[in-house]
Amino acid sequence: MNAPACFVTGTDTEVGKTYATCALLHRARQLGRTALGLKPVAAGTGPDGKNEDVEAIRAAASQPLPERTLNSYLLAPPIAPHIAAREAGLELRFAPILAALAEARQLAGPAGLVLVEGAGGFRIPLGPDGDSADLAVALGLPVILVVGMRLGCISHALLTAEAILARNLPLAGWVANCVVPDMNRLDDNLDSLSELLPAPCLGLIPHGQAGGPAAAAAALELPPALAR
Repeated sequence: MNAPACFVTGTDTEVGKTYATCALLHRARQLGRTALGLKPVAAGTGPDGKNEDVEAIRAAASQPLPERTLNSYLLAPPIAPHIAAREAGLELRFAPILAALAEARQLAGPAGLVLVEGAGGFRIPLGPDGDSADLAVALGLPVILVVGMRLGCISHALLTAEAILARNLPLAGWVANCVVPDMNRLDDNLDSLSELLPAPCLGLIPHGQAGGPAAAAAALELPPALAR
């Protein structure tokens, strides 16, 4: 048997998907489970040729994965992936990503889990096979939604959830990530999201959490979709 898995998406870019993904991986490890993460498409590399998100997921996982399993497509410019791929003469195809997921699930085993982090928001163009929503459908995984807690987050969250459910994908849960300090009426926004989103809140990540994702893990719970 293979590990259960979820697809992690966000209400927008820069809402802390990678941070939340890493925190959930740490939470699984705290519970004694093998936790592996994939970042299939990453755009933006530093002078060392590495991507910060990929390296963060690598560090949060229980064990190292082969490079092409962890990250199927690495694009240098920090721009929309389909534009970066076109400039590089590449096509972002789903087949290598599906193969990477299958390998990771086998490596994690039935008692483990795998998280696949998308790029940007839920509907980012990728390539000839479709956008990131089409990738989520192809993967066939329940979805965890990371909500960037800031003005406008309720509409963004509801629209994203609507798009997820319209594709017959289960919404496994959502994570509230405080991307701005001292959001006005934070508790009221959380209450509204909890009432309106058809999935459980997996926890709240405070702004500027000391100790990074490993510390933030204590505030999160795993969705039922990742139960043993």
